[in-house]
Amino acid sequence: MTGFARAEGHEGDFLWRWEVKSVNARGLDIRCRVPHGFEALELVARTAVAEHFQRGSFNVVLVVVKPPGEVKLVLNRDMLDQVLNIAKEIEAETNAAPPRLDGLLGIRGVVDAVEQVEDEEDRGRREGLITATLDEALGAIEAMRRDEGGRLAITLEGHLARIDELCAKSETLAAAQPGDIKARLKERITALIEAEPALAEERLAQESLLLASKADVREEIDRLKSHIIAARDLIGQGGAVGRRLDFLAQEFNREANTLCSKSADKDLTMTGLDLKATIEQFREQIQNIE
Repeated sequence: MTGFARAEGHEGDFLWRWEVKSVNARGLDIRCRVPHGFEALELVARTAVAEHFQRGSFNVVLVVVKPPGEVKLVLNRDMLDQVLNIAKEIEAETNAAPPRLDGLLGIRGVVDAVEQVEDEEDRGRREGLITATLDEALGAIEAMRRDEGGRLAITLEGHLARIDELCAKSETLAAAQPGDIKARLKERITALIEAEPALAEERLAQESLLLASKADVREEIDRLKSHIIAARDLIGQGGAVGRRLDFLAQEFNREANTLCSKSADKDLTMTGLDLKATIEQFREQIQNIE
């Protein structure tokens, strides 16, 4: 299920922002990016996402904006002295102009940006505030996914209604199979033996019964009906039912395949193919459900 949420917080001039994106996935995949110095919050974020969701691919990003006072520029005098000494040597050998101030300050390592060190208490308090903002973002994503789930439930119910309709049609067609099998068998035997004596009615009945038993799809239809009831119960429960619905879709497909393979009637076979197509549509939608 898809979604996007952003939640912001601040403490004075210290600002932070969580951005959470979610797309469909068969399992739970979490990618998290946090700034340097906030690595401890990556585990917190991963744990929080796993507590809220069971399926989906999540991209979680923390952005932090620190006030100017949080960072202090420090002159590295040892590095500066070395640079000046080298500059004097080069100047003496080549008669080059002395280095400019902006050039000196632009040399990496001459000026370092040093963050002020927080004590553990302040850091823990601030990380707690940032974590609370993450919970807001995850709550918003959860609400979006719940709304999407409500809309998908209507779509799934439509597919189940169609599967139920095709099951009823299959049941009607299957009831006519034994008589049709017997009639077709009699025609074939008559054509084969031509002038020979006709096959005994008792033998014909036995052969018809054997073929009809092989073509009996009542068990498959009964199981399809029970799967429809189970699927509707799961959808009615709500919550994280995607994996169980996915399993049911596999069972639906297995019964539809068996029905088609056992069918001895063209109309029943066509109905079975319609059933398989509807089940596939049902299965595709299930991939969007947690």
